[in-house]
Amino acid sequence: MHTPAHVPLVVATRGDAVENVHYGSIAVVDRSGRLLWSAGDPRALTFTRSTLKAFQALPLMRDDGPRQFGFDEREVATLTSSHSGEPFHIAAVEGLLKKARNHWRRLKCGCHVPYMYETLGRTPPMHESFDARWHNCSGKHAGFLAWCQLHGEPFETYLEPDHPLQRRVRAEVGGLLGLDPEGIVGGVDGCSAPNLALPLDALARAWAMLAGGGADEATDALLDRLFAAMTAHPEYVSGTGRSDLHFMRAGAGDWVAKVGAAGVQVLGVRSRGLGVAIKIADGHSEARFVAAFAVLRALGLVEPDDAELSRYAKIGQLNASGLATGELRPVFTLAAH
Repeated sequence: MHTPAHVPLVVATRGDAVENVHYGSIAVVDRSGRLLWSAGDPRALTFTRSTLKAFQALPLMRDDGPRQFGFDEREVATLTSSHSGEPFHIAAVEGLLKKARNHWRRLKCGCHVPYMYETLGRTPPMHESFDARWHNCSGKHAGFLAWCQLHGEPFETYLEPDHPLQRRVRAEVGGLLGLDPEGIVGGVDGCSAPNLALPLDALARAWAMLAGGGADEATDALLDRLFAAMTAHPEYVSGTGRSDLHFMRAGAGDWVAKVGAAGVQVLGVRSRGLGVAIKIADGHSEARFVAAFAVLRALGLVEPDDAELSRYAKIGQLNASGLATGELRPVFTLAAH
């Protein structure tokens, strides 16, 4: 088991001193996978977590599922989402299920309190109950069920690594990146779906290709449709007040962005043919946003006072009384290759 050679990316201050150091790595590549800039270990093996979702939708996209079931572009975006469980998200998930003749009880993603209560600063109603539709991954799972419906494959075992769907996902990712599908390291995600670990630069390349192509003509067309749905409807990919919504709005249709659990952040920049993958080693959520903004600044894609994204240039830290105690700030420099 190899330990990545991570470096300090972001520090948390308290007063005038550094209190915590968040190590990690960054890879910036082009569509061919050529490493252009990096920090730390650009080959660090990284579980993709939710940044895999767009590629987990590829079997359904390739088999013409959206047209066969009549999914609209908001529902296609929801296939890739880590949504907040807002009413419009639940409506999109229910649309995916109903159009594919599925029921939410087939979803095997589990359940949690919707993210919207945290991001909108609300408290869940005392007697409110939630089911699997409110899980942030329910759109992905609804897409999995749609593929099973399309092909007459079993619903009960759709999350097993040897299920035909999951083998197709692995083959799609391997084919896209020129990797042996059977050699890709696997694990189980928080929603119980199989997840894949990739070298950080390979993950960045996948997102460069999602934004700008670089595979074969048929695959590029599928990636383009996913890119178009995600950038046209970023609120369905994330939710109100969420970082991916902010990053994609700032990109005005040129950037696609996606968070993954445990400190993963990716970006694809169409106009530059670039993919960016960031891993914060300790999984700190806000540190990845500070790192992402710093990368965009280093690439000349944002100004320090960008109206949409300047909130991520440095993130202030407050205590329970609302007093400022310090901030998260970037401390890395990208090395050119």
